[in-house]
Amino acid sequence: MHDRVTLAVADGIADVRLARPDKMNAIDPAMFEGIGATIDALADRRDVRCVVLSGEGRGFCAGLDMASMAQGGSGVATTRNAAGAILPQHVSWGWRQLPMPVIAAVHGVAFGGGFQIMAGADIRIAAPDTRFAIRELHWGLVPDMAGFALWRGSVRDDVLREFVYTAREFAADEALAQGFVTRLDADPLAAALALARTIAGRSPPAIRGAKRLLNMAHDADPRTMLAAETEEQLKVIGRPAMMEAVAANLAKRPPVFDD
Repeated sequence: MHDRVTLAVADGIADVRLARPDKMNAIDPAMFEGIGATIDALADRRDVRCVVLSGEGRGFCAGLDMASMAQGGSGVATTRNAAGAILPQHVSWGWRQLPMPVIAAVHGVAFGGGFQIMAGADIRIAAPDTRFAIRELHWGLVPDMAGFALWRGSVRDDVLREFVYTAREFAADEALAQGFVTRLDADPLAAALALARTIAGRSPPAIRGAKRLLNMAHDADPRTMLAAETEEQLKVIGRPAMMEAVAANLAKRPPVFDD
């Protein structure tokens, strides 16, 4: 896919890996471009039912490669995409906007921009010895890679403020307790792939409809949510994927869906 990101698709699962292991997958301009291009490539793929995002080498992502960023920060782009994101925001926010679920498998470190990229995933599985930090204030920067939009609803406001203001490192058990990660596993990539296989075995249109509703849940008013639920249900009820799910369950066999 790109010299900074690899993409392999098999059995409905996209295995995406940050591929700059010699630099702990630190984000340079090429990494920004590679992640953004990968998200864009996945957006219209009907054969992908779930995405697993991980990092090669000793860590998920060490954040910005400060030596390679000419002006130190990430928010120097000005062109915004249809979702309103500049490229440094798209590499985090874009995962949440993909139509299929995204699972992040996190190990080693997830610092700064890497922490925000992780936050873009629907589900985040971390190794117990992973270290985390919202690191930007350490460098005199403001977190600007869509973290504030992604953290909303997953972590308490005052807790988030402490992590942002102090830029301190914290361990996986604290990340779990505060809502930054979903669960811990000694082999997060294996756990993520196993979960992805389960998700890929569910009705693809129903999964995508559920993700659209989940993405609305924090912002939409109840009336809008009620109407959206009905709209999504009408898209799937009585349709081939739903009928196959019912038939497979009754026959106690794995379902076979057309993407």
